[in-house]
Amino acid sequence: MHLFFAPLQGYTDYLYRNAHRLLVGGVDAYFTPFVRWDGSLRNKDVRDVLASNNEGTPVVPQLIAADVDELNPLLDLVEQQGYRRVDFNMGCPFPLQTGRGRGSALLARPDRVRLLMEAFRQRPGLQLSVKMRAGFDNASQGLEVVSLLNDYPLEFITIHPRLTSQQYKGSVDGEAFGRMLSASHHRVVFNGDVGSVADIDGIAQRWPQLHGVMVGRGLLARPTLAAEWRQGTSLPEAEVLRVSLALHNRLFDNACRLLQGDQQVLARMRAFWEYQQPLIDKKSYKRLMRTSSLRNYEETVRNMQ
Repeated sequence: MHLFFAPLQGYTDYLYRNAHRLLVGGVDAYFTPFVRWDGSLRNKDVRDVLASNNEGTPVVPQLIAADVDELNPLLDLVEQQGYRRVDFNMGCPFPLQTGRGRGSALLARPDRVRLLMEAFRQRPGLQLSVKMRAGFDNASQGLEVVSLLNDYPLEFITIHPRLTSQQYKGSVDGEAFGRMLSASHHRVVFNGDVGSVADIDGIAQRWPQLHGVMVGRGLLARPTLAAEWRQGTSLPEAEVLRVSLALHNRLFDNACRLLQGDQQVLARMRAFWEYQQPLIDKKSYKRLMRTSSLRNYEETVRNMQ
């Protein structure tokens, strides 16, 4: 069974992905935060998918678009960079995107989904996977889109079994996932609320036919999770913290080298600790989140090692 690292905007950029591969690993592929078209390409999106910034790391660019006009320049970009795999986002639940008809809003528009899939069909050099939710308003929408996707050649479908309105609250709907899994002619990947080796084992036991599991927040909180599952054992918390600090130190060095000014560096590194709060003591966490001094930040990290 495959393990994939889900994308999270503001967290899993190329610096993080490369560092995680080198220091931790255990992941079959890293999916980029979605690239979008807002009349032009954002510089940070282009930088994140540049082939030169992802050498040696198995990366799949994720794209988000409301229609074919938005999609085509994104496809041009990834093809120019030499990618042969791409993922399409029909799962983002955030209003800033769904309000523009992107992400999980497409689940309520199967007519538009079909037009987008036809556009992908015109790019035979790209292998496509799709990430989606159980539905926008109700789970019948997800089933309809899964049936529609059966008409198109896909590498796999990743399903996050929540509705758009839930965002990341409440429980994932295992029953809805099971129905979508049964309806799909494609290989299926599970995504949602995976935070431990036991979670991955439980998912694999419940649905042994799965192609894989995609983990996002669980890997940010515990960067060793995929490697632990591969090894069939959970690491002591002290060892997890040691690995996290090694990952932190590489990211910190890169942030100091590439970002402008202390405050940009501090903002980037606070994002690193947001999900790893349970690994460190409350006093250290508060200092890391509140300090405006790079010197104080570095002193706090040294005291944790």
